[in-house]
Amino acid sequence: MLSENMKAIRKSKGLSQEELAIKLNVVRQTLSKWERGLSVPDSDMLICISEALETPVSTLLGETVIESKVDDLKAISEKLEIINLQLAQRKTMIRKTFHWLLISLCVVIVTISAVLIALNSPYLGWNYSDPETAVFGAAFHTFEWVFVRLAPIILIMAIVGIFLTRKKV
Repeated sequence: MLSENMKAIRKSKGLSQEELAIKLNVVRQTLSKWERGLSVPDSDMLICISEALETPVSTLLGETVIESKVDDLKAISEKLEIINLQLAQRKTMIRKTFHWLLISLCVVIVTISAVLIALNSPYLGWNYSDPETAVFGAAFHTFEWVFVRLAPIILIMAIVGIFLTRKKV
């Protein structure tokens, strides 16, 4: 329908495919594909075509405009309902993801704490005259020092976050 209307209106305006293509800044082959129904212009291009042919988009599409306010309101309310459901689902998915990320963070913190307790600061007995051991020992000590100070705070915040993001009944 669009292809036939576009071709008929172009011819009625006395324009060749090449002339219309130049007005639209497309190649003639693209216009030919549209008129043969092999492809369809996007919405922005459809507006440009309607302006170039000095005709409304609705005429290009071959639709008659019927004003029905009751149907329009019903359609709009149905679309809004669908959008609201999609937003609610997205919010739920984000909450669940965040909830499980916080649980995973707690598990990681507890696991690292258990490993550090089990190792009982092994770097204290290392030979620091070897440069590689000295660098690794210093890095391990720094990690342990930072972890021991920050992990409890992060763990408490993660647990609070888990309770705040749990599913409410």
